[in-house]
Amino acid sequence: MRVGLVQLSSSDDPEANLPITREFVRDAAGQGAQFVLTPEVTNCVSASRTRQAEVLHREEDDTTLATLRETAKEARIWLLVGSLALKTDDADGRFANRSFLVSPDGSIAARYDKIHMFDVTVSKEETYRESDGYRPGDGAVLANVRETPVGMTICYDLRFPHLYRDLAKAGARILTVPSAFTPATGAAHWETLLRSRAIETGAFVLAPAQCGTHNATRGRTRKTHGHSLAIDPWGAVLADGGTEPGVTLVDLDLQDVDDARRRIPALQHDRPYEGP
Repeated sequence: MRVGLVQLSSSDDPEANLPITREFVRDAAGQGAQFVLTPEVTNCVSASRTRQAEVLHREEDDTTLATLRETAKEARIWLLVGSLALKTDDADGRFANRSFLVSPDGSIAARYDKIHMFDVTVSKEETYRESDGYRPGDGAVLANVRETPVGMTICYDLRFPHLYRDLAKAGARILTVPSAFTPATGAAHWETLLRSRAIETGAFVLAPAQCGTHNATRGRTRKTHGHSLAIDPWGAVLADGGTEPGVTLVDLDLQDVDDARRRIPALQHDRPYEGP
């Protein structure tokens, strides 16, 4: 399976971001990618809740989603829209951080709402409270791409290995981790965590990322780590997207999943235990 990882530096203007995203998706498809993936918050990177309230839409009205569905249909590809920031009908007004798997006929094959919210203090100068603006999902999602089971996750989920183990034990052979990692946590943890999830599960891990400095019309400017990665089931890095927007192609041999799980069948070795 040929995969295309799309790396973006999305601004807080969804209308400006969409043509760039669409062109990268088309480029990946034109180079033979059968499965193309975009990063977290493909449509809008913003630290301003008021700006988000102005430019975001509900799923049924979202132009980015509609256009990318049409793009997938035109190119006859599977497309993971890593995630979109979307308005919801929640009483508290919080948004959804939702990943979409789009089939080659343009239909939505699966949706996944990010479970774990990025509420952290990276340093005195850098804090995040994702749950202030986004409401968490409550369900793991397994879907099929070309008859291959794929487990869908988003960014901060990466730090919760039980989610990936559950997905792998349910059949996932590919795990998707679209992200917008901070520069500090990206440099320290990004590759290590992705390789760990691949090694623990014996699955491919595909992680398209946001990168660079994100233009903002309001609120503080965000920066992200980049380095979209594809990891094989033995934990080796197959491809690294670097620090600039673009497309990274990689060919997956799904037999590698069977080989890794045969060599170290850890998914079959869980045992009940007491405590601590």
